[in-house]
Amino acid sequence: MTRRVLIVTHGGRPEAVAALQEAVRELESAGFEVALHDDDLAESFGDHMAVARAREGVAESEVVMVLGGDGTILRAAELTHGTDVPLLGVNLGHVGFLAESEREDLRAAVDRIARRHYVVEERGVVDVRVYLPGQPEPLHGWALNEATVEKAQRERMIEVGIEVDGRPLSSFGCDGVVMSTATGSTAHAFSAGGPVMWPDVDGVLLVPLSAHALFARPLVIGRRAAYRVTVLERSPVPAVLTCDGRRRFDLPLGATVEVRYGAEPLRFARLSPAPFTDRLVSKFNLPVVGWREAADDAAAVARARVAAGPDDDSEV
Repeated sequence: MTRRVLIVTHGGRPEAVAALQEAVRELESAGFEVALHDDDLAESFGDHMAVARAREGVAESEVVMVLGGDGTILRAAELTHGTDVPLLGVNLGHVGFLAESEREDLRAAVDRIARRHYVVEERGVVDVRVYLPGQPEPLHGWALNEATVEKAQRERMIEVGIEVDGRPLSSFGCDGVVMSTATGSTAHAFSAGGPVMWPDVDGVLLVPLSAHALFARPLVIGRRAAYRVTVLERSPVPAVLTCDGRRRFDLPLGATVEVRYGAEPLRFARLSPAPFTDRLVSKFNLPVVGWREAADDAAAVARARVAAGPDDDSEV
C-alpha cells in the first residue's frame, strides 16, 4: 500500500524552498509518495509531483508536513480540520510554538514518520458563530488559536457586551477581545496579558484588549459553556472578527459573536515525549538556571527532550 505525505510550505522564502527540496528527497527515498499543496512549487519538481488542493487529497495522506512558522501551520490547519490526518510542523520561523521539529532535524523527522514512531495528539479548537442584525441564520467559523473581535477603526474604541451561558456579565469600551483555545493561549492572548493554559485543558480563554473597566480580567470557561460578545449599538465604530489571523468577518453595530469549545479537534503528529513544561521553557527560553544546582542546565535539558523522539518500540 502506497504511503503518502502532503507538504505545505511558505513558498516565497528561499530557506523554505531549500527545506522543501530536502524533504521531498528524503520522503521519496523512504518510499513515500509526495504531494504538494502549491502547484507553482510542484512544477519545479517535474511531471511526477502530484498537487493536492482538495480535501480529498488531504484525506488520502498519512501526514501533512508543514515547512514554515506558526502562520504556515495555521494555513495547513484549514486543510486538515474535519479530517483525521495529523499535522507535523517543521519550524522555519522564530518561536514556532506549534512546530514539532526544527529545520536541522528534518531528516530525523522523516525517519520517524517512515517508521511510524510518532503519536497523534488532539488539540481543541473553538467553534464560532456570527449573528448579524437582520440575518436569520448565523455565519459559521472556527479557530485553532483564537477568535478576536477588534475595532475596525484604529482611532476609536469599541463598546462590547460580554455574556457567559446566555447571562450578561459585563460591558466596557476596549480595543477588542481575544477568545482563545489552550493552544492559542501562548499566542495573541498571551501577549495581551492572558495566562498560559496547558494543552489538555478543555476550556476557552477570554482576554480583553486595553479595556476601560474595573472588571476586565481574563476568564476561562469549560467545554460546555459559551461566550457571547456583542458590538453594542452605542459603540462609536463597528468591529471585525478574525479567526487565527486569517479569516475575517465584518461586524456592524448590533452583531454578536458566540464562541464555544469545538466538537472537531485538530490532530498533530508528536515526535517527542517531552512534557509541555519543557516545551514552554525551550520555546520561550525561560530562565530556569540558578535556582537548582549550578551544573543543572534545565534549559538545555528541556531542549534535548523536545528534540528527542519516543522510544523505538512506540507506535501510532
